[in-house]
Amino acid sequence: MSSTLEYKGYRANIEIDFEAQEFYGELVGINDFVIFESEISNGVAGIVKEFHSAVDDYLKFCNDTSKAPSCSTAENEKACYYS
Repeated sequence: MSSTLEYKGYRANIEIDFEAQEFYGELVGINDFVIFESEISNGVAGIVKEFHSAVDDYLKFCNDTSKAPSCSTAENEKACYYS
């Protein structure tokens, strides 16, 4: 089972690992590797929170290191310049 979330123009595919009892996700449509996870017991709110944190942390890292955020899709171009 999978689902897609969107935040600040970035998207992530969310997967569920029932055996490990975890949600996990990865940002898609960018040229960098950003992953995140949350225990199923934290519910959907937990994985959404981790996704938002992953995007915010990614943008902060890019800003702090003077690295341009990956903007491989037109949809997240706004996030790259206005985050």
